[in-house]
Amino acid sequence: MALKNILNFFSPKDKTFFPLFEQATNKLTKLSEALHEGVNASKGEREVYFKKIDELAESIETISHKMNIELSKNFITPFDREDIHALMSTIEDVSSNLQEASNRIRMYQVEKITKSIRKLTEINLEACNHISKSVKELKEMKNFKNVFDSVKKINKLDRKSDSVFEKAVTDIFENETDAKNIIRYKDVLGSLDKVSDKCKSVARVLEAVAVKHS
Repeated sequence: MALKNILNFFSPKDKTFFPLFEQATNKLTKLSEALHEGVNASKGEREVYFKKIDELAESIETISHKMNIELSKNFITPFDREDIHALMSTIEDVSSNLQEASNRIRMYQVEKITKSIRKLTEINLEACNHISKSVKELKEMKNFKNVFDSVKKINKLDRKSDSVFEKAVTDIFENETDAKNIIRYKDVLGSLDKVSDKCKSVARVLEAVAVKHS
């Protein structure tokens, strides 16, 4: 048996950090799902989803705070302390940016939800699902192939998001005559595209952890 496998066998199972990561990523998936469902709902129904998004984002912030406390209390961690902090911080960034996108739609009182907005929320939901899946795969610290596969998919989704955003902005400037609408839609689209960038940041941390331990 390789030395790494022997050490893994005798290392105590983590009962602190991965449960917090799983709570955070489960809520992150629900948050991105709420935003996607919200933009597919009627304007009158959206506020219910916006409130749910605020609650979930606040819960993730609380989990991040708990994680920092546990890092200061626990000497033994499942992987490097700086990577634990980076992973939780980037997950929280995704949550904050999803909430920001939600707030932009609410603030601008966007009447018509375009296909591009729906597509970007769909892309972000898929990326968040991959983040959640990767964290579960990382828990065993054994088979990292699925983590690397998810990282590739998240990076691909980020490129797809950029493409949707660029095309949507081009369409706005070509077809929209109301300056206020140009500002509204460009800002909302930009905030949604930024979410995929933050998902890519999570993917970088996941990849770094997997490389170190594979």
